[in-house]
Amino acid sequence: MPTVSAHVALTLAQHIDAVFGVMGNGNAYFLDALERQTSAEFTAVRHEQGAVVAADAHHRASGRIAAATATYGAGFTNTLTALAESVQAHVPLVLVVGDEPTSGPRPWDVDQIALASAVGARTYTVGRTDAAATTIIAIEHALTYRVPVVLAIPYDVASLDAGDVPPAPAPRIPLPLSPRGEFSDGMLDDIAGALRDAERPFLLAGRGAWLAGASDALGALAEATGALTASTALGRGVFPAAEYDLGVTGGFGAEGAMALVREADVAVVFGASLNQFTMRFGELFAPGTRVFQVDVAPAATHAHVGGFVRGDARLVAEALAERVAAATAPHNSGALVQDPHYSGEQHGSEGSFSGVMRAAWREQVDVASARAYERGDDLAPDGRLDPRSAARRLAELLPEDRVVVSDGGHFIGWANMYWPVATPDRMMMIGTAFQAIGQGWPSVVGATRARPEQTIVLTSGDGGGLMAIADLESAVRAAGGRGCAVIWNDAAYGAEINLYGLKGLAEGPMRIPEVNFAAFAAAVGAEGLVVRALEDLDRVATWAAIPAAERSFLLLDLRISGEVIAPYQQEIIRVNS
Repeated sequence: MPTVSAHVALTLAQHIDAVFGVMGNGNAYFLDALERQTSAEFTAVRHEQGAVVAADAHHRASGRIAAATATYGAGFTNTLTALAESVQAHVPLVLVVGDEPTSGPRPWDVDQIALASAVGARTYTVGRTDAAATTIIAIEHALTYRVPVVLAIPYDVASLDAGDVPPAPAPRIPLPLSPRGEFSDGMLDDIAGALRDAERPFLLAGRGAWLAGASDALGALAEATGALTASTALGRGVFPAAEYDLGVTGGFGAEGAMALVREADVAVVFGASLNQFTMRFGELFAPGTRVFQVDVAPAATHAHVGGFVRGDARLVAEALAERVAAATAPHNSGALVQDPHYSGEQHGSEGSFSGVMRAAWREQVDVASARAYERGDDLAPDGRLDPRSAARRLAELLPEDRVVVSDGGHFIGWANMYWPVATPDRMMMIGTAFQAIGQGWPSVVGATRARPEQTIVLTSGDGGGLMAIADLESAVRAAGGRGCAVIWNDAAYGAEINLYGLKGLAEGPMRIPEVNFAAFAAAVGAEGLVVRALEDLDRVATWAAIPAAERSFLLLDLRISGEVIAPYQQEIIRVNS
């Protein structure tokens, strides 16, 4: 007869096709049932944190919920940092774990429910008679609230016979949140009116807008209003018209682009929490900018927001586009109003405002020049690679189908500034919500299983790369020739050096003896290359030309200078000085 663990595995596999984990006493029966009785794909990792990270990355890359699994006790506690990251990043996943017996804790057991609750994750515990139903409830909770959940199997219940697996209803997922009520209608009218009357309208979108499927609606609204656009780091590529997009806002943004944002007189933000980094510590918008926010959060998330609509980004963008179109349709005088802030030839007009045709702001600015970053030098003054020029060269060489997964650390500025990606699900920063490092290697595993036909590129520092080195093997095994890792090796915890070393604190604890990551790669069957000059990167071009099935995972150990500080880090230094 099917066991309780089999009930969990069989029910889970109806809705989840990828599971990542480490086998132990507490989940042995679950994994046996998963392997023998379902079509779900299990991928082993070497550290339990990596199981949650891989499931997290799988969702960010595919939009599909995945599962992680670990044993009880030490196996479970190893997942907590990654679990906290998924909670704070609003990533739905199911973590299946063993737990203490129903008779009470053994000497090695800990209060797992309390620990999960401490990082914001809810636990559902299965029993002999309700395992299938509880599994569905856990999946439903994860998808409804966009959070990870823990599904616990008590040790003395795991192998009990539970009879035939009962039919379980599909998880109920709420419909997109529609703005309701007189206040929301009035605010929508206010925002539409502000956009119609604006001389320099600006639209900003985050990951929430991408998850809402708002790309086309936002593109239509930008077209109707003549707005310039930009995204948060997690929403890059959400606007379809790249020629009018200023790129990423905040510390990753180009200075010219951020100067244009400060010229906006009206800004509407969709699906972005407006954290301190996106907002450049309060300086993204000028004091005179009217800022509106659209989000599913219960209230505005920043003090600079002057008007708020609670609702799904796509639905609200569509409603605003309809209002703008309805108000402008009768007016078509054809008169062209010169914007007093700009001179020179006008390149047409878009939309009508208050009865006249106003030249679109976005047609009057050089977006490409505004988005330009510093090119950097071949080598920094200390003789090591300049990370800016290395990042720029890698952007030219890495396959265009790349999906980038990023660990945390000072280096995150280089990929985010210099490596363009087509859509938000092609650039994932796992660890940044919880300010964690050491989640890079298992991110490759999850992204690979989600996008098996595309090239997965990891960007990581030497500190984070060492912290998670156990799952280098997992990444190489999972991705094979479709995997590439770029290690920005400055022999230090760069963020700490830049912030605390500059304050005069002892740098010894911030330094790392220079590690040969290329040798690590060779030890697990990958190709490793130490890169000391830009010419060394030419190997990326020849590697990319080889069919994926015929090449090895490629690891690039970039010996970069720690003297070149990323602009976003300079911003943090300024704020903390």
